[in-house]
Amino acid sequence: MLATLARVTLIATALFGLVALPASAQDVRGLETQAQQAVLIDFDTGTVLLSKNADARMYPASMTKLMTAYLVFERLKNGTLSLDDTFPVSEKAWRKGGSKMFVEVGARVRVEDLLRGIIIQSGNDATIVVAEGLSGSEEAFAREMTAKGQEIGMTGTQFRNASGWPDDEHYTTAHDLAVLAESIIRDFPEYYHFYAETEFTYSEITQSNRNPLLYRNIGADGLKTGHTEASGYGLTASAVRNGQRLVLVVNGLNSSKERALEAERILDWGFREFGTYRLFEAGETVSDAPVWLGKEGRVPLIVQEPVDIVLRRSVRDELKVVLRTEEPIAAPITPGTAYGEVVVTAPGLNTVYIPVVAGEPVERLGSFGRLRAALEYLVFGESS
Repeated sequence: MLATLARVTLIATALFGLVALPASAQDVRGLETQAQQAVLIDFDTGTVLLSKNADARMYPASMTKLMTAYLVFERLKNGTLSLDDTFPVSEKAWRKGGSKMFVEVGARVRVEDLLRGIIIQSGNDATIVVAEGLSGSEEAFAREMTAKGQEIGMTGTQFRNASGWPDDEHYTTAHDLAVLAESIIRDFPEYYHFYAETEFTYSEITQSNRNPLLYRNIGADGLKTGHTEASGYGLTASAVRNGQRLVLVVNGLNSSKERALEAERILDWGFREFGTYRLFEAGETVSDAPVWLGKEGRVPLIVQEPVDIVLRRSVRDELKVVLRTEEPIAAPITPGTAYGEVVVTAPGLNTVYIPVVAGEPVERLGSFGRLRAALEYLVFGESS
């Protein structure tokens, strides 16, 4: 039997120019924040750039309304609801306190107006209209919210209402809100524009979007603020600069001013300190490996998906990319079968492993060919 040899090849150092990294791949130390809970994530790769108590239970306040809108978007996308549909306003909705859209009891309100009332005006009354219109009651809608959260990966969240009204059993985490924001951006691009609108007028009352980042010319295009006495001041936000999108959640801040300044500071830091670098294109050949007893002498080893890495700009010169394989590879060889891995390392980066697979089929030699190859190996010490 042919002995295979482990081969480690340094492909490159300081490759510029991405496989998406797991959320834990980046060392998340390096920036202090006054927020009690915070997380900053690169949207395209899921790389966590900053994390502080990101999995700690917290109250979401009006950031809850992200899930309320999500369930509306979902029905719009699957065609069971339209923007021109209307829902009736109950007395419960009309009487609801806190921030309001100012709907009138007994009126019917268009879904598009309700969405703007929820997203831009943060109307608690509008959330109840939607909840009752879609699920019959706010309680039933809250159960649907929780179930949908579990489905998209919000494992630390439980909703008790559609607005974020204080309730000890209504909670989430910063990480879960980031998951929700990413899902909205990814799943509903046709409706995401609502989050960038800066004002909405209903019942002759004009209200401005409470998201302070929309007015600062920093690339922000969403999403939602929140505040109660128990939660402090919070914000789920997203911004894009030079093609890179970051998603930020902060909570537990002491004032709306502190929330605005801290959110802007963290986003500035993220865009300044981190860059996205492409290592391989989808289907790119990493190496050609020798084949044992095959009709072809070598087989290309490829990566199946684009390989992107988010890294601190200051350490990109220390990035190392190494290929590990066992060679030669015995035929027959099936495309898509893994025969090694690319290992990516850099200071502050947890080691990343990317499988490499056969890019082409290689048939096994017939009996005569195998005998000849075996003899050549015994005589010359190499495979055919």
